[in-house]
Amino acid sequence: MKCGPGTSISSCCFSWPRVWLPSTKRSLPGLRRPKTKSSGAFALLAGGWAARAPGHQHPAHNSSTEKGQKELVQGSELLSRVTEGGDVNSEGGLYVCMNTFLAFGREHVERHFRKTGQSVYMHLKRHMREVRAASAGALPKRRNSKLFLDLDMDDDLNSDDYEYEDEAKLVIFPDHYEIALPNIEELPALVTIACDAVLSSKSPYRKQDPDTWENELPVSKYANNLAQLDNGVRVPPSGWKCARCDLRENLWLNLTDGSVLCGKWFFDSAGGNGHALEHFRDMGYPLAVKLGTITPDGADVYSFQEEGPVLDPHLAKHLAHFGIDMLHANGTENGLRDNDIKPRVSEWEVIQESGTKLKPMYGPGYTGLKNLGNSCYLSSVMQAIFSIPEFQRAYVGNLPRIFDYSPLDPTQDFNTQMTKLGHGLLSGQYSKPPVKSELIEQVMKEEHKPQQNGISPRMFKAFVSKSHPEFSSNRQQDAQEFFLHLVNLVERNRIGSENPSDVFRFLVEERIQCCQTRKVRYTERVDYLMQLPVAMEAATNKDELIAYELMRREAEANRRPLPELVRAKIPFSACLQAFAEPDNVEDFWSSALQAKSAGVKTSRFASFPEYLVVQIKKFTFGLDWVPRKFDVSIDMPDLLDISHLRARGLQPGEEELPDISPPIVIPDDSKDRLMNQLIDPSDIDESSVMQLAEMGFPLEACRKAVYFTGNTGAEVAFNWIIVHMEEPDFAEPLAIPGYGGAGASVFGATGLDNQPPEEIVAIITSMGFQRNQAVQALRATNHNLERALDWIFSHPEFEEDSDFVIEMENNANANIMSEAKPEGPRVKDGSGMYELFAFISHMGTSTMCGHYVCHIKKEGRWVIYNDHKVCASERPPKDLGYMYFYRRIPS
Repeated sequence: MKCGPGTSISSCCFSWPRVWLPSTKRSLPGLRRPKTKSSGAFALLAGGWAARAPGHQHPAHNSSTEKGQKELVQGSELLSRVTEGGDVNSEGGLYVCMNTFLAFGREHVERHFRKTGQSVYMHLKRHMREVRAASAGALPKRRNSKLFLDLDMDDDLNSDDYEYEDEAKLVIFPDHYEIALPNIEELPALVTIACDAVLSSKSPYRKQDPDTWENELPVSKYANNLAQLDNGVRVPPSGWKCARCDLRENLWLNLTDGSVLCGKWFFDSAGGNGHALEHFRDMGYPLAVKLGTITPDGADVYSFQEEGPVLDPHLAKHLAHFGIDMLHANGTENGLRDNDIKPRVSEWEVIQESGTKLKPMYGPGYTGLKNLGNSCYLSSVMQAIFSIPEFQRAYVGNLPRIFDYSPLDPTQDFNTQMTKLGHGLLSGQYSKPPVKSELIEQVMKEEHKPQQNGISPRMFKAFVSKSHPEFSSNRQQDAQEFFLHLVNLVERNRIGSENPSDVFRFLVEERIQCCQTRKVRYTERVDYLMQLPVAMEAATNKDELIAYELMRREAEANRRPLPELVRAKIPFSACLQAFAEPDNVEDFWSSALQAKSAGVKTSRFASFPEYLVVQIKKFTFGLDWVPRKFDVSIDMPDLLDISHLRARGLQPGEEELPDISPPIVIPDDSKDRLMNQLIDPSDIDESSVMQLAEMGFPLEACRKAVYFTGNTGAEVAFNWIIVHMEEPDFAEPLAIPGYGGAGASVFGATGLDNQPPEEIVAIITSMGFQRNQAVQALRATNHNLERALDWIFSHPEFEEDSDFVIEMENNANANIMSEAKPEGPRVKDGSGMYELFAFISHMGTSTMCGHYVCHIKKEGRWVIYNDHKVCASERPPKDLGYMYFYRRIPS
């Protein structure tokens, strides 16, 4: 995230994990007072560092000094996380607290100083200047041979037109007394070692995700003087195959003789017989480019001699030798691998509006998100989420209070991370158009390419995906699954009584009928999106599809280029009709027959949400269990009316099924545990919950299933769900007597309507704290005792908010008094008329690969959000979307 006056992301420190140096948990020992006239700075310096930690001797007399130095260096190796994604190029630079090693922008470092009393910070700043007479092909110039941190640099810093130098210094607050670094004379050895270790540390993100750091590729030593044979070879734009084995994937063009040969299995995770490598061993031609990756921005180049991916600064010239115009090449951006499966008018080109000159958008709400390597699913969902006013108000609107009352480690606080990201997207501070002089200069150079850097969601992604086996990986994921995962986190970490995810919540009425007795049962469950099936049988262009399939098979058999794609055209009305039709219930147990029988289920809306999210069920599994995707075009309406899907309840003449539950079968090794005790709600196995939620079951029901089966695993919990899914309270929140009072939700208890457990309040008050102080601390930390104590110590100004706390407790007590009758899930029911305002599109063959793009309608026009690029949309592909966001039209 970028930080600094005018360009500072709110509370930038919250982007960085908290890292402790083993020897400096309280202070850095042995710092001498510098010779200066500022007595105020002396006192702060002494208070910040000179005081020795308990048990420490002065380094000059400490026999373990060498060990302490080693610990400092080892601990500092983690500090690159502090500034990962930070922008030291901004006017104010970046401030790193030398006690907690959290990073701040200029406008937020004062808040941290006032809140914690930490007075010593390292100020990091990069100065950049333009070089007028840069020679062609020159590498970036460094006026400082040593970079102080392993930073993610802007693209401009890698061009030939800039040089830069770095500056680091210690700053003592509040007088802003500065000590330039390095400063061996004024700083003791341990402090110097710690500072050097911070400045020279390597980013752990580069170690974990090396494939995502393209700027690390070296320039090949063979690029400048590469020999190219004048043999008349011209490479066609498609239809490639290996010259030795006829393979049509993972193909590499040798840049010396124009040979097209297959790669090897171990490189680039693609199949091949290694003929490109064999050719190098035979002929010695060092460089090859992967076909299908060539775009105007570059391509994948491999050096056999240097045994790794490289950069070729003369790639356009080398490709032109074989008839390839790089400036007009359409590669397989974002991971598409096979050249022949990509037709001339593919969904990649249509969804990303390729070939159209798109106008970049700048200002509040037009900030992009950098792709961290298959993170486009997260970026697309977050852009849509923060276009909703309720989420804007809940997080960005409450920014001062959320930051002021964040825990000591705000990097592990969901609300803080959401607020930080929302402010970055909505403030406009990171989406500013180039000044007029820069535009004129770019036009004069004939290289007008407006730069949009976007912000990096690296810390946000790390937090929301931790402990999740899929989202914590660097693989592509399903945007729909991430949306539900995010809703779950919002539910569990709601701010006071405000829960922005209420706008998505709605009740589904399910009517199950026993086919043999014709008796029925009506139940309700909570859901957050509408899953719409693809009615392939209703395609309006069946004849064209049959003809295309015949031509495609013929082209593959004769190794000719594939015909232009014909996409199935599905009427939206047919998909809506398929949603409304009855489904067979597998393994249905009829309470009327006391046995298994055939049953059918129909679903209707018991309430309509304020914002309706519609998912097109494009992904399925073939008979061989290989995931595949329906490549279809659906005429999604701008105005949607689903009023006819309103639930009607039990109808006259219908007879209900008896309210009898089948016996539940539990493994023998789990019976004793279940009979003896139930688990604490806070100990619910979240991984099992997520496995069940990803199957499409309501989140509340998944938590109840895991709880009542004693954390014995997802399989046993699944059996519980099957048995209890027809019960009226199946999807209601888990209510456990003694945990927050009647009606307490398993989603957490941070709201005004949830009283903390009295036994935990008593523990805190026994330590000498006030009751209202304990109550507010527990509410702010989800009733976690350890975090609540941390919160109390980090909020010494608590007395100022005593009236607010009393009001909170009065409201809570009033709510408890009114809870004699438990209420159901909160829904915002209304009319069934909606208007489309956003949609997320997927490109690729399955959710495990490809790319996501988001389109949002703002200020009357559509805008495309493609990672860091934000542009006015010319042809929004509303018929190719995957998830659609509708807002209710007021009646």
